[in-house]
Amino acid sequence: MIKTTLGLVEAAQGIDSGLIAAEDYLSECVTRADALEPTLRAFTVRATLEQMISETKSGPLMGIPLTGIPLKGIPVAVKDIMATEDFITSYGSPIYRDYIPKEDASVIKKIRALGGVVFGKTVTTEFAWRNPGPTTNPWNSLHTPGGSSSGSAAAVAAGIVPLALGSQTVGSIIRPAAFCGVVGFKPSFGAVSLDGVHPVAHSLDHLGFFTRSVQDAAYAFHLLKDDDDHQGQSIAQPYISPNRTMQSQHLDDQAPRIAILETPFDDQLSKEQYDLLGTTSTLLRAAGATLEKLTLPQTYWDGIDALHIMMAYEAAMVHEEHLRNYPDLVGADIRELVTKGKGYTDSEYAATQNLQQALRLSIEEIFNQYDVILSAPATGEAPKGLSNTGNPIFCALWSFIGTPAITLPISRSLNGLPLGIQLIGNYRGDEKLLQVAAFAEAALKNDMQQNSYSTQTGY
Repeated sequence: MIKTTLGLVEAAQGIDSGLIAAEDYLSECVTRADALEPTLRAFTVRATLEQMISETKSGPLMGIPLTGIPLKGIPVAVKDIMATEDFITSYGSPIYRDYIPKEDASVIKKIRALGGVVFGKTVTTEFAWRNPGPTTNPWNSLHTPGGSSSGSAAAVAAGIVPLALGSQTVGSIIRPAAFCGVVGFKPSFGAVSLDGVHPVAHSLDHLGFFTRSVQDAAYAFHLLKDDDDHQGQSIAQPYISPNRTMQSQHLDDQAPRIAILETPFDDQLSKEQYDLLGTTSTLLRAAGATLEKLTLPQTYWDGIDALHIMMAYEAAMVHEEHLRNYPDLVGADIRELVTKGKGYTDSEYAATQNLQQALRLSIEEIFNQYDVILSAPATGEAPKGLSNTGNPIFCALWSFIGTPAITLPISRSLNGLPLGIQLIGNYRGDEKLLQVAAFAEAALKNDMQQNSYSTQTGY
């Protein structure tokens, strides 16, 4: 019997080498989903086993220079704001309950070309903004999985798929990953194509990944990152062979320099989350890292207010037609966001754009001194109840600036819910961030293994 809790790299290696039959692996993933979905409710629609097996036997590699088929037979869960030509793409809205796009989003085309299959579409909040869906937390179904990438985080945490796609405008990858106890990686703004992804706010939206390890996140990133800069604000990332991440991420000879961020919101941290940051710092120092405390000028924290202005202003344009044509089908949270956006002037919006660019440039000075910044990913454990997805305050600044961020699951609360840390890198410094995250993962390995979902009987 194959363990569905295999990591992405482990499963890809097994299938590519012939040690694991793709059909058997997919069958076990379907069986696990069948058993868990009545409570987990992570998916809006799923492929049949027959559909996925058929797909693994077809599909060119689009000329990508790789040996083997790097995602052959790998089931990928896709957040339901990303276009899929063979699945309903509802964007979490009743307006699109029967909508099937004419073609896949760019990232889905890449997944299929590399041998991967779409396992299903995962639950998102309405248009990826606030109004929660039915997904529950894999560790305790009475608690939120976070959002807006609710279903994607839960599907990976529950051992259904080794890779899921999510998006983040404020905190929608980092926070649900922390709440569900998986690795969540938000690459630099523009590093992964958003072509075919429904926008929240085009100046803030990021596409990223949920996996079970840093190595898996790096593998997915190296395969699916953008390789040209022809689309809008996309940035081309240099080619790095994913075969390298089959082994590990390697740091330069010197030990990582880590800044421990002090924020104006630290009083909102639970005692458990605050203590975890302290314990993590101690373990990283013991592993050879250099750690120093860091405070940022108020201008940076002004960026969070600017983010909300920018997001509302752009969302008002995105949803203008929805409100005009389907007023009864738009939820209260979207209405509120649009109302706020219409209240801002063009000059106020322009000021947010100027601040965003200024901070993106000035943050480089900090990363001349440090490799990464260490912070909390959320205020603490996943809140009880499914009516809200938690506070994204510890993610917002990095979404505004567009710097890459990753969360690692480290421990569990007294209630048995995951707790993690967040590491932030320089804009376009995704590779360095992944290297330091791999270092941290190794340094914290014992704690992480003892608290990983795969060791629990749970679901």
